[in-house]
Amino acid sequence: MLQSFFRLAGIAAGLAAGFVLPAHAGAGIEVVMNQAKIVRLSRPADTIVIGNPLIADASVQDATTIVLTGKGFGVTNLVALDRDGAPIVDEQVTVARDSTSTLRVYRRADVQTLSCTPYCESSYKSEAEKTSEAEISTSR
Repeated sequence: MLQSFFRLAGIAAGLAAGFVLPAHAGAGIEVVMNQAKIVRLSRPADTIVIGNPLIADASVQDATTIVLTGKGFGVTNLVALDRDGAPIVDEQVTVARDSTSTLRVYRRADVQTLSCTPYCESSYKSEAEKTSEAEISTSR
């Protein structure tokens, strides 16, 4: 059952990537952390694989529609294969923070991220963000 879920998730991700790629050939797919992006594929996918599911997640809506969600910032990849095992999509997925509405405050080794929409307040942090900020603090 779990294998079927990943296969279905892979199909959805590949479908979405196929739709986005023609506009930005070679640029990969960009997703904002904690947000979703709809990707439509040019043909039905049978298998969808996300390289690092801690960075991005794929949900299959139908045979040609995938919803990618940014889980943690970083770079991973998305691979979608058709029923014959031929690649539909093999693209890099970049997940970044929404820098237009956030503010990061550095106090020596401490980092605080504020969501400013329109007033600045503490923002929700995923486990990936907490880990990243802890690594930044210890590397200084």
